[in-house]
Amino acid sequence: MSCGPSPKQVNKSNTEQSISQDSAKAMLRQAYQLFKEGDDAGSIELANTVLEIGRNTENDTLIGRALTSLCRNAQRKLDTTRLTELSDELVALSTKTGNKQWLMYRAHMNAEMWRLIGNMERADSFYDESMKISAAIGATGMYTIDHFNKSFVSTAKGDFKAANGLIKKYYQLRKEAGQEADDAYGLIALSYLLEQQKNYAGAHEVAVVTRRLFEEQNLFPEPPDEKPLLQVEAKVQEMLGASELEKISNSSSSESVANLLDKYLK
Repeated sequence: MSCGPSPKQVNKSNTEQSISQDSAKAMLRQAYQLFKEGDDAGSIELANTVLEIGRNTENDTLIGRALTSLCRNAQRKLDTTRLTELSDELVALSTKTGNKQWLMYRAHMNAEMWRLIGNMERADSFYDESMKISAAIGATGMYTIDHFNKSFVSTAKGDFKAANGLIKKYYQLRKEAGQEADDAYGLIALSYLLEQQKNYAGAHEVAVVTRRLFEEQNLFPEPPDEKPLLQVEAKVQEMLGASELEKISNSSSSESVANLLDKYLK
């Protein structure tokens, strides 16, 4: 007789592990949703639970995704010390597994942190690193979103031509991937670009449409992305009169993403 587990025991163990991992993936999705809604405590608790599951089951994917989730929470608090700790763990995981996606997520999360803090040179460097890895490993989703993210850095640095090109490329990549054309996220970058170019009426028009689409699509912008939108909204209130603000808001009530892109992206 074999001393190993019976087939029934093996099957039961595999089934339980599969259920545990499926549950962990659902927890990560919920952690991300809670993060977007501002519930950091709930998000962190779920991510830590998944991290424990990943370590107990030796599931490197769960470990990496949980660490990445926790990086987002460190961003909101501008906790560079915690982000460094999590980054080191992602580097160690990549070294152990040979999977470069964890280095990509590390670079992306650091870029987001430094953009929030306002160190655009460091943010730019990390975005370049993230995009280089994502292009090499075929991570088209990250490669696409980092065009959007990097445009904020270019705008902040006054390189409006580069920012314009990055926003256009972002929408082009989405189109090539067959993704929704009515994407509100890209409009944040466009609104910020127009505000920095002192086109306050245009910036307000795009910001109003962005908020409308967020509400219609039940979207919650992440902190690094909402920060420039809040800046735009504050600036146009300062620069435009109440009647002009209302007129633009009313006239843009049915405006589409495609029309705004045609109107403002050169």
